[in-house]
Amino acid sequence: MEHPYRWVIVAAGGLIGCVAIGAMFSLPIFLRPMAEETGWSVTGISTAMTIGFLAMAAASMVWGGLSDRFGPRPVVLTGSVVLAGSLALASRAESLIAFQLLFGLLVGAATAAVFAPMMACVTGWFETRRGLAVSLVSAGMGMAPMTMAPLAAWLVTGHDWRGAMLILAGIAAVLMIPAALLVRRPPVLEAAAPAASDDAAEAGMSVGEAVRSPQFITLMLANFFCCATHSGPIFHTVTYAVTCGIPMVAAVSIYSIEGLSGMFGRLGFGLAGDRFGAQRILVAGLLAQAFGVLAYAFVGELGGFYAVAVLVGFIYAGTMPLYAVIIRENFPLRMMGTIIGGTAMAGSLGMSTGPVLGGLVYDNFGSYAPMYVASWGLGLAATLILATFRPFPARAPMQAAAA
Repeated sequence: MEHPYRWVIVAAGGLIGCVAIGAMFSLPIFLRPMAEETGWSVTGISTAMTIGFLAMAAASMVWGGLSDRFGPRPVVLTGSVVLAGSLALASRAESLIAFQLLFGLLVGAATAAVFAPMMACVTGWFETRRGLAVSLVSAGMGMAPMTMAPLAAWLVTGHDWRGAMLILAGIAAVLMIPAALLVRRPPVLEAAAPAASDDAAEAGMSVGEAVRSPQFITLMLANFFCCATHSGPIFHTVTYAVTCGIPMVAAVSIYSIEGLSGMFGRLGFGLAGDRFGAQRILVAGLLAQAFGVLAYAFVGELGGFYAVAVLVGFIYAGTMPLYAVIIRENFPLRMMGTIIGGTAMAGSLGMSTGPVLGGLVYDNFGSYAPMYVASWGLGLAATLILATFRPFPARAPMQAAAA
């Protein structure tokens, strides 16, 4: 019988992820006050976010491997302490380069210590309802735009940006560190040698064989193109709406609606993945995502933006947790952190492409429409790549027998 403590792991993962993601993505809230007070360029401050994505990519597989070796608790706890400390130090930065390194490099690397280890941990705690479990953790992370972003905005109205960021660092420490102490290694890994917890057909697979396998490479490529598909639309749609004549306040609400819809998408896709199979639902979701982001190119009124935001938010947020489910179904539990970290690395690299490429497209064409067309093409590529995924040959008969 599966242990009831597994739901504590889900709650802890959702809370830690919400605070970590929210802290990193609070930078746009601080952007204008920072530029006005320090004289630093908006581009220079924004570069900290690009550095953050690259740091997440570089650190994801490292943190995942460490969680496989030492367990998720010390890794997530370390990430929580480093994130809170980095925010506090960034609030004291006296130069732009210092801020870019402290906020971008350290906060980005610390955030990576949360995602892969927690997803790997949750998949190990669940044999049934696994899709729902990882979707709930992801939903917690998705709460960041509706919780941490308004909190940061409220703080910056009553304090200067340094004081507001320092308070945010304190809140992160108070919430994340105790929650990290609740994290435990899955019982099957605590009770037995790692190899004994895996299917017999997988027990002899080494980490090196796993990361060189076509299955791992396929999942990395699919996640890269998947994240590249929605990164540009996520970053540039508010600006696109403003160029269509929509007031800024209303344009920002498009992003909020997209985030709210994503909450339901995570739960819906998780339940569907449990019922119909994670890969099947993910392929369908990637195809729908491609046409969803393309729809932005054909809207110009607020109502149209809202309608597309509901669709796109539901789909792109819903697809993301299913990668962890597919990984758990195909790779040994003892290396979940490494494998999920590798796909997270690819996803972070995909996310880093959208802001830059979208800006280049607009600068050269004077329109965001080509960006949405390009995103559609990337989405089709992600769909085709994942459709080629095949389980390890030794697992296919086992899955068929289980069905």
